[in-house]
Amino acid sequence: MTSILQAEPIGKVVVGVDTHKYVHTPVVVDVVGGTRGTISVSADRGGYEQLEAWAAQFGQVLGFGVEGTGSYGAGLASWLRRHGRKVVEVNRPDRRVRRQRGKSDPIDAENAARAVLAGTATATPKSAEGRVEMIRHTKIARDTAVKSRTQAMVTLKALIVTVPDELREQLQGLSKMALIERCAGLRPGSLTTILASAKRSLRSLARRWLDLDEEIKDHDKLLDELTRQQVPDLLEAFGIGADTAAEVLVVVGDNPERIRSQAAFAKLAGVCPVPASSGKTDRHRLNRGGHRQLNSALYRVVIVRMRFHQPTIDYVARRTAEGKTKQEIIRCLKRYLAREIYQMVKARSEPASAA
Repeated sequence: MTSILQAEPIGKVVVGVDTHKYVHTPVVVDVVGGTRGTISVSADRGGYEQLEAWAAQFGQVLGFGVEGTGSYGAGLASWLRRHGRKVVEVNRPDRRVRRQRGKSDPIDAENAARAVLAGTATATPKSAEGRVEMIRHTKIARDTAVKSRTQAMVTLKALIVTVPDELREQLQGLSKMALIERCAGLRPGSLTTILASAKRSLRSLARRWLDLDEEIKDHDKLLDELTRQQVPDLLEAFGIGADTAAEVLVVVGDNPERIRSQAAFAKLAGVCPVPASSGKTDRHRLNRGGHRQLNSALYRVVIVRMRFHQPTIDYVARRTAEGKTKQEIIRCLKRYLAREIYQMVKARSEPASAA
């Protein structure tokens, strides 16, 4: 792959940064591959200013290759972008490189800079400065609440198995909501018997479930409002709800222009076919990579459409008659859905970009 930084004169450099929670390690590499220097800076605004001033001493900085732009490097990437610097998202080096060169913070930072120079790292990091970042925060809170609610129900049902017989007989066979309401209304009294302690624990779990259920409803309401404000057409599509739309937008980010085409979005979602040809064999295999949460969201939408969306039902019948398996049909549908979603997101972002 030809690098955009090739054939630059000496005096221009690229900075690679290995990021951590409290300290970042930058390394400066010039365009002919020579290492010029390294330091350590604190992971705060003072450290970011020190890093930029230090890198400028070596010449014109063409860009910063930053590891972990979605975690420890998020603050640095945002600060550099606001100050007009080019930031490239760099993945950690593969295991072969680490076996050959070893591992340390300066080595990782140097590998990041060389990845930018070689053109193997070209991704633009998410800006994380708009409404989509608000959606991401809300979705994280919702997802953890859903996990905790599920755990509360599992624990409650497991506890019922071992409570005294007179209490267990009252609770067995009840529906989920009836069980929650009955347990939430238990009156244990003073804790002098095993029956009283069992009632108290069941009541605590049931009330925890109810509190988490209310919290989840509040998150869902906020997600619906935020996603409609960001891409209203997305929620109008058949089978796409607020949670699925939020997952899509979180992956795309506040700067969807960083995803260059619908094929790139399909690859990001792990729904594009992967060439697996050799010799006289010409075939493609299922993509096992990509963003797994986004892939799962697309799968859920496809399953809903296969059951309730008549055009999709007709498509499935036609492809089945052609000899396609259900797995192959689902893969095709996910690919079509990725194209549909990308066009909605792109149409929404174009006016903002033009303005």
